[in-house]
Parts: sequence; structure tokens; C-alpha cells
Amino acid sequence: MNTHVKTYHPYASPFDPCRPILEKAYSTPPNLYMGFQPPNLPQFTPQEALRAGTLWKAFYDPWFGPLEPGKGGLPQ
Repeated sequence: MNTHVKTYHPYASPFDPCRPILEKAYSTPPNLYMGFQPPNLPQFTPQEALRAGTLWKAFYDPWFGPLEPGKGGLPQ
């Protein structure tokens, strides 16, 4: 599966007093889908790299929760 957001269905006990969460989501980083780092990848400037958390633009992944609206784009 080559999507960056994956979901799973945790076990919901019939004896749990709280309402069960039937589906949970998590994000997988883009570097999991690259077998190797190709040469000459585009890079962020040093200022942008500090904000993005990575030097290479191909590895940048802005993670947002499933209920949070995604802002997307490159770091400002």
C-alpha cells in the first residue's frame, strides 16, 4: 500500500465503559517508499531545512491529524 496515511481497527471490548474508537489513523514518512536516496535531490535552504526537519524536499512530510485540516505546502 503506497499511501502516506494508513488506518487500522483496534479491538473494542464489549466490557469497555467508554465508546470505542473504531478506526485509528497514522502517517508514514515518504522515506519508507524510496529504496535509496537518488543523487542530486532538490534541497531546502538552511533556514527552511530547520523548519521542515529535513534537508531534502522529497523527504518532507507535513503531518496533520485526521481531524485537523491539512495546511500542506512547503514550510514558510
